Amino acid sequence: MKPARAHVLVGVDDEARLAGADQVLEQLRRALDELGLSQEVQVVETGTLGISGQGVVVAVYPDGVFYGRVTPEVVRRIAEEHLLKGRPVTALRLPTAAPVARPAEVFGRQVRVVLANCGVIDPENIEEYLARGGYEALEKALTTMTPPQVVEEIGRAKLRGRGGAGFPTGLKWAAVRNAPGSPKYVVCNADEGEPGTFKDRLILEGDPHKLVEGMVLAGYAVGARWGVVYIRGEYSLCIARVEKALEQARRYSLLGTNILGTEFSFDVEVRPGAGAYVCGEETALLESLEGKRGWPRIRPPYPVTRGLWGKPTVVNNVETLANVPDIIRRGADWYRTLGTPTSPGTKVYTILGHVVFPGLVEVPMGTTLRTLVYELGGGVRDGRSLKGVLVGGAAGAFLTPEELDTRLDFDSLAERAAVLGSGAVLVLDDTACIVDVLYSVLRFFRHESCGQCVPCRAGTEALVRLASQLMVGSSTGPILDRMVEVAEVMRATSLCPLGQSLLLPLKSALAGFGKEFEAHEQGQPCPHCLRSVRAYA
Repeated sequence: MKPARAHVLVGVDDEARLAGADQVLEQLRRALDELGLSQEVQVVETGTLGISGQGVVVAVYPDGVFYGRVTPEVVRRIAEEHLLKGRPVTALRLPTAAPVARPAEVFGRQVRVVLANCGVIDPENIEEYLARGGYEALEKALTTMTPPQVVEEIGRAKLRGRGGAGFPTGLKWAAVRNAPGSPKYVVCNADEGEPGTFKDRLILEGDPHKLVEGMVLAGYAVGARWGVVYIRGEYSLCIARVEKALEQARRYSLLGTNILGTEFSFDVEVRPGAGAYVCGEETALLESLEGKRGWPRIRPPYPVTRGLWGKPTVVNNVETLANVPDIIRRGADWYRTLGTPTSPGTKVYTILGHVVFPGLVEVPMGTTLRTLVYELGGGVRDGRSLKGVLVGGAAGAFLTPEELDTRLDFDSLAERAAVLGSGAVLVLDDTACIVDVLYSVLRFFRHESCGQCVPCRAGTEALVRLASQLMVGSSTGPILDRMVEVAEVMRATSLCPLGQSLLLPLKSALAGFGKEFEAHEQGQPCPHCLRSVRAYA
């Protein structure tokens, strides 16, 4: 069969499916068949193409043309004009400044390690993953490396957890490997509940085999024979694609008994979560896996010594595990050429809010916030000015325009009392009210508090009550001081990070936007806040 002269990639994730991706694919294949192009043009259903808010996104290669907001009604126009006559449809084409609107090999400031296959391969076809070096790391580890050498290589790479805490992955794996007791377990935390965060979902939807390979490598390294992917229950496409990847890996002897003909056996299963944000905390996740209420445990002991069913357990985030195959295949020395000396590698971010190009990007650690907002995000939309950026998700820190040159890595952010967190970057223009944004954050944490410990249960309620008074300008005293005092008590006494985290967004908002809060405290609320309180009441 002659190779196709063109490939049409249709990004299919949950967002695209809601926008009609399945219907677009059906109409596209029909149009190509009717135009006699079905043998010349290959249609590929792939994962995210990296940009959000544009409905169904379609890419045509080798032209490197990207189309946004594609509907079944315009598919035939693209087929007739572009694929038949060679004339791209300008009205539907995404601007070349968009982070994805360029050939897949050139992503501007992006360096794609975790996302290297996303939007490029069919995530439901193991052959395409294998063709791009998939499972070569597993073969290398099983045939040329001992388990301690795999642990050592991850340690030399200085890979730090991408779930928010930034704990050294090599140290965690070494602790589990050396911990007494068996069996041992590998758990992937894919319970992504942070508002504005969808990086793990798109990784799983776009390249599930990379996670599977990372988990098998982790199991080999620590001496485990079983792993579980705990996926947020709403992530239906993730669940389906990961389960399909597991089935394919078993058929190819890459998972299950005697992997690749060796004596090593390891298997993985998927467990959907029930939607509790607190189950993103590793011990609450383990409680949920054991069939109990998802309440955080008192630590110590830590999961590395007493985790799932009381046995030594590795708990890693999706993005963390997705880094592992490339580290083993290409080496720790290569990995340390990316990022900073103390935070090597890359980081995946979700850029959203008042930005021209919301979506998913991957850049080396240490990239500045300015690069994310203005080069990859395209700047503030509608020509408005930037007011602030919430970095790290709902439990992150508010940064001002004067802090745009902050480098995004664990240590640089720590110097500013900020965190990488979940990798969400929420851009706010000059129409946004920081008081209102903080109020939304507090309401979220009140709703998601599990209620196990009094400081968090009562503290989140008190903070929302105080914030609502601030919103309408009805405070009767130094309300801002009281809010900080409550958050400080929560940080010192709450059982888990949910209650401990609220001090950061509160203090950073007050530090950067104090005048706005003081105006509300003095009885001068903005119309935006008054509308929000009425809507939430």
